[in-house]
Amino acid sequence: MIFHSESPEQTIAFGLSLGKRLKKGDVLALQGTLAAGKTTITKGIAQGLGIDDNITSPTFTLISEYPGALPLYHMDVYRLDSPDDFLNLGVEELIYGDGVCIIEWSEKVMEILPKSAIVIKLEAEEGERRTITVENWPYEELMP
Repeated sequence: MIFHSESPEQTIAFGLSLGKRLKKGDVLALQGTLAAGKTTITKGIAQGLGIDDNITSPTFTLISEYPGALPLYHMDVYRLDSPDDFLNLGVEELIYGDGVCIIEWSEKVMEILPKSAIVIKLEAEEGERRTITVENWPYEELMP
């Protein structure tokens, strides 16, 4: 599934439509360059999960937890050197837990993520335009 966003607001709205459909145990593997929109789409996903907190990138904290109807575990593995570093954070109980996991820079740890992980690739284009590709989406088709 491919979605074209013209603005951060559209990216958030698309994320919101994703978030409304997510279920316990879903893992979202976000991929894209710096400033591609990974945290922006996460803001929308959190809204779709009923989370009102201000979502920020967990670049330095590595994992942020947000309570909601389903807890959101927002992870950033940019600063990690290996999948083992990721596992050493104790993420397995979160990935296979009661919430939804979003992993930014997931390219670095794909080999240890569940095969059911939903892959979301964000590509920055000119200005605020983004192409968002969703792979392995297990739910009904989304209408942007």
